[in-house]
Amino acid sequence: MSEVRRFLLAIDNNKSEAEDVAHQTARRLEAKEISLLQIVQSLDEYIHDEDPKIRAKAVQYLSSVIGAVPSNCLTIQQVQVLCEFLCGQIENGGAVGGLRKLSSLRKFTKDMAKMTTRAVFENFQDLQIRPPKDRVQIYELLNDLMAQHRPALKDMGVEFVGGITDLVSGEKDPQNLMIIFSMLKAVIIEWDISGHVEPLFDSVFCYFPVTFRPPPDDPYGITAQDLKARLKDCIAASSLFAPFAFPQLIDKLDSTSPNVKKDVLQAITACASSYSVSVMSNYSITLWDSLKYEILNMQEEDLAEEALVSLQAIATRLGHGLDSTDAKSHLARYLRPITKECNEQLQEPQHKQAKPSGQVLSSVGTASPIAYFLVIKAVVPPLLTMYQAAESLAKQRALLEVLVQLFNAAILVKSIPSVPTADPIVSQPLDSFHDRFFELTSQALMGTTKDEVSFRIVALKGLLRLCMLQGYLKDNEIGMAVQYFDEIVMEDDPSGRDHLKREAIQALVEISKIKPHLIMDITFPAFIARLPDSSTSGNTDYLITLESLAQLSVEKSISDTLVRRILNRLDVVLQSGGSSNYAQALLSSLIYVLNQRELTQDPNLGFYHEKLVVGLARRVVEGAIEPTKSTALNEEATLAILGRLMNLIVRALEEHKQSSVALQVYTLFADDVAWKPVPYRNDVPLTQRITMILSTSLIAGIKREVTFSHLTNLSIAESVQIPLANNSDETGLVHLQALVGLALREEVPSVRLAIFRQIALMVNKILSASVLPAIIDMIVTPSWDLSTTSTTTDNAIPIIFWISKALILRLAHVSEILTHLLNLLSSPTHGLSSARGFALLLAPDEILSKENGAIIRLLAKQRVFNICIPRLSSDFRAADPAVKQNYLVALSGILKYVPTDVLMPEIGTLLPLLLQSLDLPEADVKAATIETLAIILTESPAAVEEHMASLVTRLLKAAASGKEANNPAHVRQAALRCLRLAPGNVKEGKLLPLKGKVTWGLRGCLDDRKRGVRKEAIECRARWLGIDEPDSE
Repeated sequence: MSEVRRFLLAIDNNKSEAEDVAHQTARRLEAKEISLLQIVQSLDEYIHDEDPKIRAKAVQYLSSVIGAVPSNCLTIQQVQVLCEFLCGQIENGGAVGGLRKLSSLRKFTKDMAKMTTRAVFENFQDLQIRPPKDRVQIYELLNDLMAQHRPALKDMGVEFVGGITDLVSGEKDPQNLMIIFSMLKAVIIEWDISGHVEPLFDSVFCYFPVTFRPPPDDPYGITAQDLKARLKDCIAASSLFAPFAFPQLIDKLDSTSPNVKKDVLQAITACASSYSVSVMSNYSITLWDSLKYEILNMQEEDLAEEALVSLQAIATRLGHGLDSTDAKSHLARYLRPITKECNEQLQEPQHKQAKPSGQVLSSVGTASPIAYFLVIKAVVPPLLTMYQAAESLAKQRALLEVLVQLFNAAILVKSIPSVPTADPIVSQPLDSFHDRFFELTSQALMGTTKDEVSFRIVALKGLLRLCMLQGYLKDNEIGMAVQYFDEIVMEDDPSGRDHLKREAIQALVEISKIKPHLIMDITFPAFIARLPDSSTSGNTDYLITLESLAQLSVEKSISDTLVRRILNRLDVVLQSGGSSNYAQALLSSLIYVLNQRELTQDPNLGFYHEKLVVGLARRVVEGAIEPTKSTALNEEATLAILGRLMNLIVRALEEHKQSSVALQVYTLFADDVAWKPVPYRNDVPLTQRITMILSTSLIAGIKREVTFSHLTNLSIAESVQIPLANNSDETGLVHLQALVGLALREEVPSVRLAIFRQIALMVNKILSASVLPAIIDMIVTPSWDLSTTSTTTDNAIPIIFWISKALILRLAHVSEILTHLLNLLSSPTHGLSSARGFALLLAPDEILSKENGAIIRLLAKQRVFNICIPRLSSDFRAADPAVKQNYLVALSGILKYVPTDVLMPEIGTLLPLLLQSLDLPEADVKAATIETLAIILTESPAAVEEHMASLVTRLLKAAASGKEANNPAHVRQAALRCLRLAPGNVKEGKLLPLKGKVTWGLRGCLDDRKRGVRKEAIECRARWLGIDEPDSE
């Protein structure tokens, strides 16, 4: 059987076998066992067959052979023969692949390229009636020819332009259009299209605007935006299109569709950026007359933004290469009617067109320095006259807002590369108004009554822009502005909202980036002087000052100075017995400042370690040993903040320094022999036990690779070595058991939490896997009795869950641990406290975190969900009614921290349990459940449809206020927010029967005593009232 016959028999059923046949023939041809002529002759009976499919397959065989032959195997004569043969058979199909292969060969000549192109144009005049997969092969062949043989196709001139225009006419397939738009763009730019402008434009513009929506299973990944971008490039490719493009684009601006308008505006911008200056000048005024409506009568903010971009693009193009302010230039003629119209609109600055007029001026002004000069020259003098004559602050504010926009434009235009001009005033058009602007903004800011906050904010922004404008104000003038801003920060805000203060702080932050020495010389002394040496518990005036100082610590020099100043102030506060709130605020400011720094690269890290970690820890120890030396540092809340600060610093230390910290995590760097580590002492007073808060923070910050050496009671050992990697497992277990014993006895919540976290750190990141079975025994068969009620029992359940959390996060024995925890839920004595513990398992924790080197596996949440949910569901149904709520509380605790993609597949199982969870009295359970239901309503509303009546009833109940309802404000707000999500997600047919019930049930919520709840109720009611009755349209 001949090879061609074998190919024909295999091609339909086994393409790989057919390709093997073609490759065999190619190898024989390469080895000269068969000639090209013989291969072509073997096709004779098939290419003359009456069946077109057989003819196409025969040609496909030859194309496959050509594709498999090495490129150097064919002579130029053979390439010529093959090209002629395939061009003659191109209509039969199957030839395109061979021609694409031939066109990639170096022996494929210009004449062959022309022959192939003509064959395509002549034989595919009916191309659009063929399937898309056949059409795409033709387009790809043409695209290859254009890429590899463009000079040959250019030689064809008008023939090629007309041929490709006719060929692609009527194409609708997105994949094909992507290729067509790319080819047409090249033709429009590189070929002489002067004789085919209108047909070529029509062949492109007929697709505008693109309304394509990709199908969900689109294998090509083509988006509407892809098509729009390529079509826009075609429309903007030649200035010859302008007489056709601009009238039609302007006409389409009347469309009622915002998407169409946006496409039109983006097309105008593209054309303005591409067409020649002379062409754009001819249409610039016409375009302004059309575009101004979208801005001055703004209906859609994003459309107005696009129109502003278009105006700016026109100004940029008209100013291209311009180096003078000649009034007869294209740019000047374009700007003249714009500035005239805007000046007229600004005559009534309170009207709605005034603000957009300022935006127009700012937008066109940023096009180039010349454009900005022309705008300022035409606009600022009358603007200042109007400001001076304005009889109300409202008018002055509106005009000042326009000036601020022009100042913004000045800053932007400074960064634009431009043609140098001989006239210096062009590059500094605001210089002639220097004194007037500085006086005007300063007077508006500081000379206006304090209750005119909104006006002063505008003035502040104006003065800040002048400060930020490079080289405009002298240092002494910027210094005066800094003093003004300082004064605002320190003065009382009559509105009580601190809006102006926050703007002033932000202004100082901005100035600190360009003039840090002014902040150091003016602001720092003023603010530091405002900080009291001590503060009564009720006085919080220092907070805004500390907040301001902290935010100003952007620059390193400022930050370094601030840390030292705050440390000095903290020292004074501690020595003078200042309030703990003040000390906490100072420490919090230090945390904020250091969080802005890359501490691992900070040259001052050693100083921070010595002063903030070692120094303050020793002061804590002094106060713990001797109550008369006790300071604000010896209070629980202060220690929690100090612990966060120390943790931040220790994390950044190098390993050898962390090793020295590890030796002191319980001694806290104290030299006093009277101080002994807390974990191995009995009857430790509270003043000393609270130091465990600091110890926990220090341990958390140390890397796993560093070894701990905890000094212990001599009755235990001279020293106990507890490694993070490779030390005695027995030693580690001894220390863990000591911590557990300490936690069982502890009654103070903050100290107890610190010990719980230490236990979790030991189990999660310090102890090796070899001791985990012993730790699991501590959970499954605890040495303490859970059957009684005592401090020990109350603390035992959290210990079990903290140890379980530490193990689960490292994915150790997860199934065994969760099985035991789930068994605890059936206990009538401690089942409820165990249920509450499930919320701890997956909850994020600032100590047991990745930042602190804890082992947290990505699959931990999914494993917990997959193991617990089936058990909770089945055990709930079989449980005694007295303990059923335990399973719902546990469920709520797990779902609160499970990702949506893990949750959604189990909705059918979860939904009945979630609805029953809303009946529980516990507020946290309700809030977590409502949050989960809100996700379901958004992600999978169909799952809720059959339960809507029950869900609505329960949500309305959760939204009710009053003592009997027992719903805190955050629960009421969450319930209303969830209820609001139903319209628009759930089918209206399911909601209509409930509409009356919801609107009636919301009456009480509309009068809720909390403003946030009332706001949610109003929005919820509006959404439900918006549900239409059937056939109401």
